[in-house]
Amino acid sequence: MNRTFTAFLAMLATGALWATPSLAQTSSGAPNATTTIDGLQLPPPPPQFGGTINEQALQSTPWWPPRVVPPDGAPNVLLIITDDAGFGVPSTFGGVIPTETMDKLAQEGLRFTNIHSTALCSPTRAALITGRNHHSAGFGVISEQSTGYPGYNSIIAKDKATIGRILLDNGYNTSWFGKNHNTPAFQASQSGPFDQWPTGMGFEYFYGFVGGDANQWQPNLFRNTTQIYPFDGDPEWNLITGMADDAIDWITRMHQTAPSKPFFVKYAPGATHAPHHPTKEWVEKIAAMNLFDDGYEALRQTIFDNQKKMGLVPEDAKLAPWPADEIKPWEELTDTEKKLFIRQVEIFAAYAAYTDHEIGRVIEAIEDIGEIDNTLIFYINGDNGTSAEGGPLGTPNEVAFFNGLNMIPAETQMKWYDVWGTEETYNHMSAGWSWAFDTPFDWFKQNASRLGGIRQNMVVSWPARITDKGGKRDQFMHVIDVVPTILEVTGIKAPQEVDGIQQAPIEGTSFAYAFEAANADEPSRHKTQYFEMFGQWALYHEGWLLSTKVNRAPWDVTGPANPDPLNNQVLQLYDLTKDMNQTTDIADAHPDKVNELKAMFIEEAKKYQVFPMDASVQARIVAPRPNITAGRKEFVYTRPMTGLPQGDSPLLLNTSYTITAELDVPEGGAEGMILTSGGRFAGYGLYLKDSKPVFVWNLVDLERIKWEGSDPLTPGKHTVEFDFKYDGLGIGTLAYNNSSGIGQAGTGTLKVDGKDVDTKAMKNTLPVILQWDEAFDIGSDTLTGVNDADYKPPFPLTAKLEKLTITMDRPELSEADKKKLQEAMHKASD
Repeated sequence: MNRTFTAFLAMLATGALWATPSLAQTSSGAPNATTTIDGLQLPPPPPQFGGTINEQALQSTPWWPPRVVPPDGAPNVLLIITDDAGFGVPSTFGGVIPTETMDKLAQEGLRFTNIHSTALCSPTRAALITGRNHHSAGFGVISEQSTGYPGYNSIIAKDKATIGRILLDNGYNTSWFGKNHNTPAFQASQSGPFDQWPTGMGFEYFYGFVGGDANQWQPNLFRNTTQIYPFDGDPEWNLITGMADDAIDWITRMHQTAPSKPFFVKYAPGATHAPHHPTKEWVEKIAAMNLFDDGYEALRQTIFDNQKKMGLVPEDAKLAPWPADEIKPWEELTDTEKKLFIRQVEIFAAYAAYTDHEIGRVIEAIEDIGEIDNTLIFYINGDNGTSAEGGPLGTPNEVAFFNGLNMIPAETQMKWYDVWGTEETYNHMSAGWSWAFDTPFDWFKQNASRLGGIRQNMVVSWPARITDKGGKRDQFMHVIDVVPTILEVTGIKAPQEVDGIQQAPIEGTSFAYAFEAANADEPSRHKTQYFEMFGQWALYHEGWLLSTKVNRAPWDVTGPANPDPLNNQVLQLYDLTKDMNQTTDIADAHPDKVNELKAMFIEEAKKYQVFPMDASVQARIVAPRPNITAGRKEFVYTRPMTGLPQGDSPLLLNTSYTITAELDVPEGGAEGMILTSGGRFAGYGLYLKDSKPVFVWNLVDLERIKWEGSDPLTPGKHTVEFDFKYDGLGIGTLAYNNSSGIGQAGTGTLKVDGKDVDTKAMKNTLPVILQWDEAFDIGSDTLTGVNDADYKPPFPLTAKLEKLTITMDRPELSEADKKKLQEAMHKASD
């Protein structure tokens, strides 16, 4: 053993390498040293080296930067938000659907009856994670409808750091499970950028889907930024259970690895957004309860009576009249409609109960690791009111709604009766049930001027702090209040600067004061709040609510938009201190109050980036965006590629296009997918079946138009081409509130080696979207297929793909076209 190594062992034995008399007297600088920070600058500036440096290590003092930890006693945080669930859904707030987990939390904690959303999903979620209003956070609408204005571009700006980022830099483990509808649709591909994905916004770990909804049996699922397929080979797999399993695993691993480090979990299941996909077990449980046999008006009355018994609604409260002009009364339905509608709602209810049960498993895991007492749990029921996007009749395929097909007859829907809620449907229920589930309020998701669209409820549990177990809180709140509440109870300050960028102020108000029993009846500290969605708007101020009269049902997305939603509407006024569920309009008796509150709304709208206000719906879905395909007319691919999301792939709607595939067919023939986009519920595919070329358009699972070659391709090189000539004027017509240019007819021709082999006309094409939780795939088909009769995914291509080219010739309006459309608009308005 050499002399140097012997000396090293001696130093190791005595601790001379790191232990010095000066360091032993202080915790700062030790390898396990910790510190809290003031949090005003994130990340905190690097600390000054606290040791000493001389020429020799034996004469120097080592020093380690202390690890940042939260203030003493800072709790774990579990932030749960469900989807498309109105006030009357959970049993905790008078509903008939059993939500035992929420019930139990309410018994141990507090029920909050007066928290509000934005009336739409990703806007609410942006507000929830930033503590700023949805327009302030760039989410005036969902990302798929984003436009080039600060309040609507679906980009959470760098001056609005999320709660994930704040807690991460203050020493928390942070994660996000389930729905992520806050990544811009045009930044959702593997090309990135990833700064607007959860992992780029302060959430160290992400397990979920990117977009508004997902097939729960075969979701477009990511772990961090990598697509995963845990359901392959397991037909019983369901995301509601899958994400609970993954969350339990993550929480347990974090605790075992660093027991003293608190965690923050955002838990956002896809339920109860369409498609409603519960397991068979839960469908059977709910069906056996016979909850809905008397119809939706009876359900509404039952929920209302329950709410009165529970003290959630005053005894003298009344319900608004049933909207018979919009939704047919139950007694007027046919026997087929009744049978179908009951099936629809049983699946919805099973989905809600199943989700609540799986949330309970996550909470049990926190109990198992001994952390439940110091875990602050927010369980928010819904990011908006119950969805009516299935229309009055419901639908077996939600994608049909987004393409303007919202009245599929019950007799047609009965084709899917026995498989409703399975992987064969992308289902939604009749709006009559949605109206009932928003009891005691009226209207739905999307309706920002009605409490049925914006009034949620919530349970908060924190055993170590909340002692008023089973208490109720009625103070006015909004989802922007959650972030400042978390910051207050953790003792962490809102940062003034993050990554060198000055931060915009938090716009919410903490409701931590309401955790104390002594403050149960304290007036709300959140005094004023605006609401706006699709040109419908409202203003709350100290008990008053000014709101616009509903002028569009949520399922009516294709009509012309109100050109002046600020001024061209009927204004209604309500005193919520006397009329808690917005049933008696008193605007005529208080014209001065109407004018006062409208002026306040305008000031709030200016302050929070609400202008320019836009009442359009469908037009914004197809509006141009800065995605990676913008301006391109040709796309060339030379090798297989899967998983490109719809928002970042070539859009073949409302345009002429040509798809050309250069193939080398092996001896014995070939099969497999050449190109597909979308899936079982809307999309297209070019593939080989028994060596014959096939092109299919799947029109929302109601019709499939198929072009097919009569002869198999011989071994060797071939060119397969699909050429489509579109007859319409395209999306340019939407600038004039005219939809005649979208979804129009066209003619497709399938060619092999330059020769026509099949030509068919399409009377209509899809106007708006394909199935948006599916991908653009080359060389195989991920998730569901566009034509189950011909193949099952992944259906890999066994021929060699040498080159795939897509060219588009999108219609552009001539000046004459524009003049003609303008004249038609003027004539229609006369």
